[in-house]
Amino acid sequence: MCGFVGFTNRIKDDGTVLNVMMNRIVHRGPDSEGKYVDDDIALGFRRLSIIDLAEGDQPMFNEDKTLVLVFNGEIYNFKDLRAELIENGHTFANNSDSEVLIHGYEQWGEDLVTKLRGMFAFVIFDRVNKSIFGARDMFGIKPFYYTVMNGSFIFGSEIKSFLDHPDFKKELNEQVLGNYLSFQYSPTEETFFKDVYKLPPAHSFSYKDGKFVKTRYFRPEFNETDGVLEYFSDLADKAVRESVSAHKIADVEVGSFLSSGIDSSYIAEAAKVDKTFTVGFESPDGDRYNEIHFAKDFAKTINVENIDKVITPDEYWDTFPKIQYHMDEPLADPAAIALYFVSNLASKYVKVVMSGEGADELFGGYRIYQEPVTLTAYDRLPFAIRRVISKICEHLPQKHGINYLVRRGKTIEERFIGNANIFSVKERNGILKSETAKNAPAPKILCDRFYREVSDKDDITKMQYLDINMWLMGDILLKADKTSMANSLELRVPFLDRNVMSLAQTIPLNCRVNTKTTKLALRMAAEKTLPKVTAQKDKLGFPVPIRVWLKQEKYYDRVKNAFISPAAQKYFDTNKLIALLDRHKSGKEDVSRKIWTVYTFLVWYNEFFSDVKG
Repeated sequence: MCGFVGFTNRIKDDGTVLNVMMNRIVHRGPDSEGKYVDDDIALGFRRLSIIDLAEGDQPMFNEDKTLVLVFNGEIYNFKDLRAELIENGHTFANNSDSEVLIHGYEQWGEDLVTKLRGMFAFVIFDRVNKSIFGARDMFGIKPFYYTVMNGSFIFGSEIKSFLDHPDFKKELNEQVLGNYLSFQYSPTEETFFKDVYKLPPAHSFSYKDGKFVKTRYFRPEFNETDGVLEYFSDLADKAVRESVSAHKIADVEVGSFLSSGIDSSYIAEAAKVDKTFTVGFESPDGDRYNEIHFAKDFAKTINVENIDKVITPDEYWDTFPKIQYHMDEPLADPAAIALYFVSNLASKYVKVVMSGEGADELFGGYRIYQEPVTLTAYDRLPFAIRRVISKICEHLPQKHGINYLVRRGKTIEERFIGNANIFSVKERNGILKSETAKNAPAPKILCDRFYREVSDKDDITKMQYLDINMWLMGDILLKADKTSMANSLELRVPFLDRNVMSLAQTIPLNCRVNTKTTKLALRMAAEKTLPKVTAQKDKLGFPVPIRVWLKQEKYYDRVKNAFISPAAQKYFDTNKLIALLDRHKSGKEDVSRKIWTVYTFLVWYNEFFSDVKG
């Protein structure tokens, strides 16, 4: 696992600027560094050594040095590709997975990306025709950002490395602020930095003579096949275990994260690791926010060591600004901080960990996916009547019962924007001062293009497809990459594998979700080797006591100070922010997620824009 940064060398840098940019991402690769600089391009690389420790340094070249590579990630089928390329006459200089990208590009050109199994972001520069080719893996596990400013094409693993380039202009993208308040992350290709973009998952690109062209090379296609639950559970077990085996390829020790749920437990058992890692929270509510004892009990059943840490409230709050800096963009998912701490814990013992991200999106694991099949007496009313009631209820105070009536009078395309739906358009525009932010597209508009791609599918499949294309990249994988790499730790996600995806998209609906539970096929597969109580346990994620802390004077005051800060006054109606905070503290309504979303932005803004005047 590594990090890279590069730019077309319009400024004729001799490596001085590149060095400063590389230092911004030293956490991604503390083991070694490498540079390539000529009149056309500057490429910088930071390495965390995992495979071929002695010979895998980058930038890496082909035999005649006409191609130059920088690459972040792992290619799990590199041995098979290497053998095929050798048969075709290619000569390899080392045993790293990186080199198959160079020779693969020589052999297959841009079709290389369709052959790769792994997590990756890479760039190949052709010194002869002065062109750049790059790609990002099919799920977006590894990040890739880019911008063109003042004639310089700048790209890399983290936006923060762009800040030191003389052509880079740091400016807040206020429209994304509006989107973020609804989604809790930036949900489009645009980022919070104006004119900086994410390369979407499953996309490659070419850049030559100032022209950037991107191409989508993979799209999930859910096409159910026939079969009973036992059949698909057997296939799921086989696919997951094979993927875990492929993901264990490393020349260093591999560990695993472990919560109390099925996903990480299944991975830890299948991987046969020696060490697992768990965190929980110190809370006045006792063990409600601490799953360590569940994890320890499970670790004993599979005979592995479990190393744990209890996070105190002060640790959580004091570390929060540092974590938002590492995120590059604000992410208001409270679990991101837990992931940072468990990554920090694991990094003291291993260089690589496995984790359970992706199982819910692929196999149908979120409880909200049960909504379309959980019908009540109210649902027997004609939709037209429910729609009228929904319209009326939209103008009433938003409480649980009212929200139910609002949702049941909307289509799935109208009501589901992903696993977080924080502020409605009306609510966010009510607290915003920025007209640009207010004019951000409604969430439904941003989701529509993905819904159109699966317009012929059932509602649950539509929800999964939306989450795979938006939530997974924007929230789940953002925090997985940034929190682990902040601690120089490689995080691998065996569920997010092309072979597992090939199976998951064939599983029929009745083997994914019913009224009683979720991800049926995966749970049955896990039951083959896991205790039933673990395989059937409800999803909790990393439960974080934000709602409790916000009622405590110490943390209430901390948020209140942020809500009256200059940044808050610039972008928000601060009186409404304080009213929101007071409403929660008084117990009138749990609006902790709304408060946390605004607070997260303000903390992030202070990390990156505290030096910006006006």
